[in-house]
Amino acid sequence: MLTKLLEREVTKRPDTVRLQGRILFLTEDPDLIRRQLEGVDLEWDPSIPLRDDISTDEITPGWVCYYYDEKLGEYPYVGLRCGGELPIGRNDVLNGGFVCSVSGKRRGKGSSREAAPYAEQAAGIRVVIAENIERIYRENCENRGILASTDFSLIEKIRAGDEIPLETFIGDAGRIERDIIEYGGLLDYAVARLTGLVQVPEIRTAPRPMTVAEKILARHWVTDLAEDAVGVPAVRPGDTGFARTDLRFSHEYVTPMAATFWEDFAGEGAGLNEPESIVFFRDHLAFLDQVMTEERKQMGLLDAAHALHDRQREFSEQQGVRLHGELPDRVGSEAICHVMVQDRYALPGTVIIGSDSHTPHSGCIGCVAFGVGTSAIVNSWTTRDVRLQVPRSVRVRVSGALPENVTAKDLIIEVLRHPYVKGGDAIGKIIEYCGEAVEELGIDERATLTNMAAEVGGFTGIVAPDGRTVDWLIERRGMERAEAESLVAGLSSDEGAEYEWTLEIDASSLRPMVAQPGDPGNGIFVDELEEEVPVDIVYAGSCTGGKREDFDMYAAVVRAGLEAGGRVPEGVSAYIQYGSIDVEAYARERGYDRLFEEAGLTVLAPGCGACINAGPGVSTSSEQVTVSSINRNFPGRSGPGKVYLGSPYTVMASALAGRLATYEPEAAVPA
Repeated sequence: MLTKLLEREVTKRPDTVRLQGRILFLTEDPDLIRRQLEGVDLEWDPSIPLRDDISTDEITPGWVCYYYDEKLGEYPYVGLRCGGELPIGRNDVLNGGFVCSVSGKRRGKGSSREAAPYAEQAAGIRVVIAENIERIYRENCENRGILASTDFSLIEKIRAGDEIPLETFIGDAGRIERDIIEYGGLLDYAVARLTGLVQVPEIRTAPRPMTVAEKILARHWVTDLAEDAVGVPAVRPGDTGFARTDLRFSHEYVTPMAATFWEDFAGEGAGLNEPESIVFFRDHLAFLDQVMTEERKQMGLLDAAHALHDRQREFSEQQGVRLHGELPDRVGSEAICHVMVQDRYALPGTVIIGSDSHTPHSGCIGCVAFGVGTSAIVNSWTTRDVRLQVPRSVRVRVSGALPENVTAKDLIIEVLRHPYVKGGDAIGKIIEYCGEAVEELGIDERATLTNMAAEVGGFTGIVAPDGRTVDWLIERRGMERAEAESLVAGLSSDEGAEYEWTLEIDASSLRPMVAQPGDPGNGIFVDELEEEVPVDIVYAGSCTGGKREDFDMYAAVVRAGLEAGGRVPEGVSAYIQYGSIDVEAYARERGYDRLFEEAGLTVLAPGCGACINAGPGVSTSSEQVTVSSINRNFPGRSGPGKVYLGSPYTVMASALAGRLATYEPEAAVPA
């Protein structure tokens, strides 16, 4: 079945690389960028204000990802906002002769979309340099064959066309990462692995105290691919290898590109390895028709988006893979992938990979779940495993009890504004949440914490499974208690397990928070805002805010508001969207849908929608203000307006107040 793949000839890169071309500095100053696009070459000066926190949403905005081939090369950085402007247009990078792109801290944060480095590569970029680089983005660069570095001394060497040792870009990388770089990408490395040209290093870590995540990875460590042998006594940070996956999933933004890669490498008609453990989702773009502008429709973007859906459906039918698709009787999807993976597929102690950075969502029940790029998905279709270097762990310990109107969303916003996180020190780490307050959270609330490990920049987020997890498995999955308890057994962190750092938070000190526009790390207590903030749009939903417990919170606020004679004010557009058909059924059984409609909210069928500028709830002008339960408020992520992130309580209280407001349970109306 993999004949073409195994016959593919692969060779190593030369020991040195010569990269001739221009350097593009992505600066805070839009005029400096425009000058470079007009042909001016800037001399490197550390005083140049480089853009920090460049997200993959800015490198390739959602609408750019409707393409999944070389056409992406026309669009890198078209969403990059500098000084309030968008200085880079279509074909600017492609026509500029740039070979290297330079930026500041936390390059490539956010989505796991491999379209971002693919677009850069297709536009001529061969090297990216930044102060630090987010894990998934860096892996995607390596998987595509783009060289990445934090060494700014390379700038002049590249400009001069000097020969640079490939070792410069390898540094202290492990054997697997080194081999991937040397072979020019993950898929050629996969061929080298399958044909014996490279060997995966054997790890011999002695038994040691381990975190819960390390225990799970040790159980899934591949020791012999040919013999299907899995499991080692222990792993430690820095160990490199492959972990056997229990579930692999992708959605319509990624499956079509992955299908193309697969057919190019494995051959037309080649079957996937164990298709029963693969799931596809149509969740991101089901509502796109309702919000795409006529201008973009004229560009052919709606047709391109529909083609993504068609390609995924055809590939799923060809390969015999389960597809959770569009609803047959109305606009909408069966589910947002993360919500359904949590509710129907994930199990404690498993390893899950998905084509989306919010895959850590399912860490709420004690599994190691993490996002990967397109090439890693394709590799997993071949081998059922995923490459990784065991990350270091960071512990977030939350003591005490959360106030009644403070939620997991407020807690994660507090984490995100910490200097350790904002400075990029948590990039690529396992984020383990523990402590009295976390133990008291329901599973859906824990999912908010683990989901937004993506915003932290972490490899994954996890909560060790416990009695609440057992009860959830019995209630949600219909398991017998003995089966649920057996899944959870042994899944706790050992006394003496190694953590790089521990963030201590006193839950009782927290108050309702919002993340101010531009970045989830811009957290502030609502009562510390300098002035009243009127809102134009309210969006309640997404994988972070579309779960059962989220709907319990929305309903509590609306019920109290209706009893006090309140409803959504005129001039405010308020939307609420279910995370899955299961959540929708739960809400309808409790009469929540009637409550929401009575209060003046527009109730939407399941789907992603506004979170990625692809459904009702997006802004249409820069002056509009949105308050939302989504996980990201990067520039342009949910339209051109300003987006505040808040908890379900805060979002719904703001909907009824027409301004940013908090829910006070003892009060009749939002404060």
